[in-house]
Amino acid sequence: MTAAPYPFSARHIGPGLNDVRAMLATIGVPSVETLISQAVPKSIRLDRPLALPAPASEAEALAELSATMAKNTVLKSFIGAGYHGVHVPPVIQRNLFENPAWYTAYTPYQAEISQGRLEMLFNFQTLVTELTGLPVASASLLDEATAVAEAVGIALRHHRDKRTKVALAGTPHPQTLDVVRTRAEPLGIEVDGDTIDDNTAALLVSWPDTFGIYGDHRAAIEKARAIGALVVFIADPLALTLTDAPAALGADIAVGPMQRFGVPMGFGGPHAAYCAVSDRLTRLMPGRLVGQSTDSRGRPGYRLALQTREQHIRRDKATSNICTAQALLANMATAYAIWHGPKGLQAIAERIHTLANRLAAGLNTAGVSVLGASRFDTVTVEVKGRAGAIAAAAEKTGRLLRVIDADHIGISFDETSTVADLDAIAALFGAKAGAATGSTMPGKPRGKEFLTQPVFHDNRSETDMMRFLRRLADKDLALDRA
Repeated sequence: MTAAPYPFSARHIGPGLNDVRAMLATIGVPSVETLISQAVPKSIRLDRPLALPAPASEAEALAELSATMAKNTVLKSFIGAGYHGVHVPPVIQRNLFENPAWYTAYTPYQAEISQGRLEMLFNFQTLVTELTGLPVASASLLDEATAVAEAVGIALRHHRDKRTKVALAGTPHPQTLDVVRTRAEPLGIEVDGDTIDDNTAALLVSWPDTFGIYGDHRAAIEKARAIGALVVFIADPLALTLTDAPAALGADIAVGPMQRFGVPMGFGGPHAAYCAVSDRLTRLMPGRLVGQSTDSRGRPGYRLALQTREQHIRRDKATSNICTAQALLANMATAYAIWHGPKGLQAIAERIHTLANRLAAGLNTAGVSVLGASRFDTVTVEVKGRAGAIAAAAEKTGRLLRVIDADHIGISFDETSTVADLDAIAALFGAKAGAATGSTMPGKPRGKEFLTQPVFHDNRSETDMMRFLRRLADKDLALDRA
């Protein structure tokens, strides 16, 4: 058979033969082989060809990957623990997530060629400040676990590294606690239980905790504030559309994952996290901050602000080594909020909350023990040694439940959950779904309007949203045109 004139590798490795010759001539080397021999020590250089099969064409590679993926058994996850199924709006998937104008643009150091992304990240910051009630938000962090570790870092810097304890109010997700302890141990920081004393730098409030329960942490928060410890809320952003903002509950810092704002799970990542703080902590924050400014002609514009905190300027003295973080996925989460608006977000949250409450009500009626009375989306059930068996039975129906331990199992509902899922899960416990009940969220329902800015109300049709994303992309320079 005749070989294709342009092999798969050539399509994805930019330089052609003429480009390679020009580069070699510029550096005064006759060939790539000579360059490699000069750059790579002979002691570690492999002089024989790799034992690889013949290269595949693009079509062959795609077929092989598809065949491998087809071997996976795709089940519906109710595990939760910070990761949830979502419906990705097609208009966002096509025009942002899969659009090279968005995903190939580099860090927006040069504001003149980055106005589109900077504007969207500014909208992200607005979204976070509206949900948390705190005045300042960064332009995203990596995930919940690292965001909580960064929040602990803020607290340590605030106390000038003179305090060495972190207290817990509620149990964080296991991966979150692991990352915090990994970061804390080399610094001599003790991540304790609920003990709060004059050596406590921060109180981490899980809102809700890993079991889906909203505890009454008012006494712990008051004690922490009395001794000057910073109060850090680890809060589900979708749940915040239905209840009090963390700032109203005493938070100095709020962090959490933005994954369930339209970002698919992707086998556990990636997604953006958020971080918001009170005014006094602004200069201690990690990561990028986008500020609104004016250009030389007095027109509004956006730029990176307070960059002297960051490692590209302060290097080892920076507040963090976090840089642009998950900016693409922060923009995707923002687009999701813009697409749905405040009423749409609340409707999604209320539907999820109703499913969880109906399961809890049905289990209670059937005499099954349910932990906690205040929840958003997660029901934790006591099953006395049967957790493994129930999870195995659920898997046979195509659903994955969370085995917490032998005696407890967790069920987290999300945007993709259905009434059929609810009925099937209830049946695993010998129960039927209960009737819809009122809210079991803590505190007062969110009464004050939020996300009142026009951008969260003006893009309801697919055409409007497509044009909005295109207008922003046209303000940027990315690899799609440069």
